Amino acid sequence: METEILKPKEGIKKAAKIIKEGGIVAFPTETVYGLGASALNSDAVAKIFEAKGRPKDNPLIVHLSKPKDAEKIAREIPGEFYKLAKKFMPGPLTIVLKKAEAVPDIVTAGGDTVAVRVPKNKTARRLIKLSGPIAAPSANRSKHVSPTAAIHVYEDLKGEIPLIIDGGASKVGIESTVLDLTSEFPTILRPGAVTAQMIAKVIGFAKEHSGEIKVAKSPGMKYTHYAPSCPAVIGGSFDECVAEFLKSKAEGKKPVVICRTGNKMNGIDIIELGRTEKKIASSVYGALRLAEKNFNYIIIENLGKTGVLGAVMNRLYKAAGGREV
Repeated sequence: METEILKPKEGIKKAAKIIKEGGIVAFPTETVYGLGASALNSDAVAKIFEAKGRPKDNPLIVHLSKPKDAEKIAREIPGEFYKLAKKFMPGPLTIVLKKAEAVPDIVTAGGDTVAVRVPKNKTARRLIKLSGPIAAPSANRSKHVSPTAAIHVYEDLKGEIPLIIDGGASKVGIESTVLDLTSEFPTILRPGAVTAQMIAKVIGFAKEHSGEIKVAKSPGMKYTHYAPSCPAVIGGSFDECVAEFLKSKAEGKKPVVICRTGNKMNGIDIIELGRTEKKIASSVYGALRLAEKNFNYIIIENLGKTGVLGAVMNRLYKAAGGREV
């Protein structure tokens, strides 16, 4: 299969036609690029899992063009959903609701809940408006680093999908926050740019998920994710990263340190993420992809535990398989 890359002007109508005919396409969102199929067509959704090599017990998010469309996808929608939608939709927030019968089991990994969101990216919303609700995970090989540019998708899925809409770099750069409204208490299953503190200001409370995962209600809960093709470790402070760099280089490795801006030292190979939370989040996946192409050992500065940087570290710990220096 030949994979075509088109700008939104030429690509949206063609992509919508492919989706309505039961195919799959890659499209930009503000978080990462998605690999989409009609959310109501189980055969089409199966093609996503095949193209990515994704386990079928890992559910997908249903992308909508406006919050009200959730009423076609979910049932018994609580008032908290509408409060959060007014504040954060469109945007990088996914909400888990009780599934409507119209949603195929393959989308929800056989579960009784469905994750929905309205992307902020205008290209994504125009595509969804033409094609109908789109089920989509990130548009990369399963477990690999998520794509934040069309070229990342092409590198991973060339020959597996017919079309990539090139909408430029993803502005947020990490996957959406996932909030479960079907639990006893509103629970964040995956942290993101919409933080627990931001959610609590709207609905009064939101707790972080902890404990064993039995049935995944959203992506990013059960498996290794975001992993580069070479080993990675979390190195703590920048000085600790430098010490690990020197040690690993003496052992014959070709290491690199991924860190904030401003930590330059002679003889230390560094990939800088930026100074602000937004810049760090938007550049982290690109940094991992650059590192795996040019080095064979990645050492990552610990950026923090809370807010957006805490969400970034959630991804980086998974990328490193939990390994620390």
